[in-house]
Amino acid sequence: MPKMTFVHPDGREQVVEAPNGISVLEIAHKNEIPLEGACEGSLACSTCHVIVDPQYFDMLREASEDEEDMLDLAFGLTHTSRLGCQIIMSDELDGLKVSLPSATRNMMVDKG
Repeated sequence: MPKMTFVHPDGREQVVEAPNGISVLEIAHKNEIPLEGACEGSLACSTCHVIVDPQYFDMLREASEDEEDMLDLAFGLTHTSRLGCQIIMSDELDGLKVSLPSATRNMMVDKG
């Protein structure tokens, strides 16, 4: 089974099993990694923003226009930023490494 690495804001690395066909967001939740995903993967927020290791970035499918729009709202955006809900694991991505940003912006919180 493929594996992937989450790099926490404090620099700690956590290697986990990454089953094919599920998203990085789902993998994070299955392993109790603090990747929020407030919209539950519906491309309506940027709280599952991850920074993809440059070695793997070009292996990913190109981001959709909707994903790009949501990434514009992400905290700490970089040139290898993606939404975890849009990265689907496959054998080709075995070893994928993503960093969790130090904060997120949750635009879905009820301000009322």
